[in-house]
Amino acid sequence: MAPVKANATASRLRRGAWAIGTMLALQAGSAGAVSLQQAYEAALKNDPAYRMNFYENEAGKENRIIGRANLLPSLSGSYNANRIRADVTQQVGGNENLTHPRYISRSGVVQLRQPLVNFDAYARYRQGIAQTDESAARFESHKDEVAVRVVSAYLDALYARDQLNLVLAQRKAYSEQMKVNDRLFEKGEGTRTDMLETQARLDLAEAQVLEAQDNLTAARNTLEGVIGMDPGELDSLSASFRIDQLAPAEFDDWRRTALARNPDLQAARLAVDVAQQELNKARAGHAPRLDFVASYSKSDSETLTQLNQESLNRSVGIQLNVPIYSGGQVSAVSRQAVAARERAKADLDRRTSLVLVELRKAHSLMLSSVAKVDALVKAVNSGKLLVTATEQSIKGGVRINLDLLTAQQQLAATQRDLAQARYSYLIGTLRLRAAAGTLTGEDVMKVARFFE
Repeated sequence: MAPVKANATASRLRRGAWAIGTMLALQAGSAGAVSLQQAYEAALKNDPAYRMNFYENEAGKENRIIGRANLLPSLSGSYNANRIRADVTQQVGGNENLTHPRYISRSGVVQLRQPLVNFDAYARYRQGIAQTDESAARFESHKDEVAVRVVSAYLDALYARDQLNLVLAQRKAYSEQMKVNDRLFEKGEGTRTDMLETQARLDLAEAQVLEAQDNLTAARNTLEGVIGMDPGELDSLSASFRIDQLAPAEFDDWRRTALARNPDLQAARLAVDVAQQELNKARAGHAPRLDFVASYSKSDSETLTQLNQESLNRSVGIQLNVPIYSGGQVSAVSRQAVAARERAKADLDRRTSLVLVELRKAHSLMLSSVAKVDALVKAVNSGKLLVTATEQSIKGGVRINLDLLTAQQQLAATQRDLAQARYSYLIGTLRLRAAAGTLTGEDVMKVARFFE
């Protein structure tokens, strides 16, 4: 009864897996195919994280103008109009004369102020420039992250699809082997042990198919979230794919490039400059301020003593403000700014260490990928020959069924490792260039050309 139950279970699993596989195929076929280059371009339009960073950079561009405004002249104007009712008592010949004049008082002023000596304004000007440059550097870093994220999600989906194809092929092989074992057993040439071994492997393959389908669905959903559209049928790695030698090969060359061009490090250096200007702003609270001031004012019945009188004033001069004491606020704010600057310096050191670690990992991966992929290609070819030889040996009575199942499993695992090594090489290429600060859209196009 046990083999019958096992066969029934396997049959149900096969039917369920076939139904899920058919549904996935129909869903993929219902959408247009999306190449890697198209996925990258779609992410630049639809990825929420990238759009957030884009508008953050747009806002950051205004800091330069905001900082410059503190050095430019400011022009302000004011106008007042009041209805006034007054009580006026006058002594006339020993008698009090009470009147109640009513009138409208009007006054208008236009004032021009131009900073002449203003250390706070100069610090704000330099800080605005640093903030704009920092925003641009961070945007470049986020743009590199988008390229790496898109390619990584695309390759993860491809790897999940390869995994599914491998376990489907493995299940098919076990299913065919099961048929062979059944025929041999009926002829008295096979054993029940061979049948149970194959059945056990087949049942395991059924479970692996379901798991691989779930992983593929998850990977495709992740890719869809990045590019903002159904990826459809994904391109496959070209059969003519070849790994290029790394140039330059020396890590020190990449290290010097990363320290000079990595946008994340550039942003961190500019953050130190922003913090320094914040300190200069704080210390400017102790410095005097000298402004050129010009005003033009006109009034009509401005006060009761000027009732029914119009006056016009023009003034040009300088205004000096000297801070004396503010309760210790300036000193406290300065100490805060010093701490913030030292924190920015520490963050720069931290980011430098992270970038160099990532650079070292990507560089080592690139150097080892050439030999690793070549070795796995040879291993796949050897695995195919081993499966063929084992099948012939079984017919000759030299090998047993378990040897063939083992050889098939080894071949499937090697094919999976080869696909993963190729994908790791491609994503490693982008990670290396991103860490070095040399990643561009052209690099994504080069990776996209490996697919068809």
